[in-house]
Amino acid sequence: MSKIVPVEDAATVATCFVLMRQLRPHLGSAAEFVARWQSQSADGYRLLVIHEGGKPEALAGYRLQENLVHGRHIYLDDLVTDQGRRSRGLGQRLLEHVQEIGRAAGCVRLSLDTPLSNALGHRFYFHQGMLASALRFNIPLTGVE
Repeated sequence: MSKIVPVEDAATVATCFVLMRQLRPHLGSAAEFVARWQSQSADGYRLLVIHEGGKPEALAGYRLQENLVHGRHIYLDDLVTDQGRRSRGLGQRLLEHVQEIGRAAGCVRLSLDTPLSNALGHRFYFHQGMLASALRFNIPLTGVE
């Protein structure tokens, strides 16, 4: 079984670009992904990856947060498994690992956002014991999204 490892350098982040783009198709290049990772990492974002056959097959991005709604919690920004490797337990392993990190850090819950259009993701999250508890509303503040 392949290990879950933290991604800690820009070169490794760049190797994850093709996989991350399956989840975030608006990312234009590996350089943009690396720049965003560097910026977000300064604010506590962490990235985990499972490599199989020498390439990234699944990854998760998370951060520890605290707010008045949830208290101390772990927020899952990104969770993606390569399209050709889905339904093999990699996403579940990453989700469980992120939960363990949250528990160890004193978090009371794991939370995430997913688009209403992501029916397959919803099915996966429900199967993992997660419940939908809110809708997120937003409005663009600039002409660029």
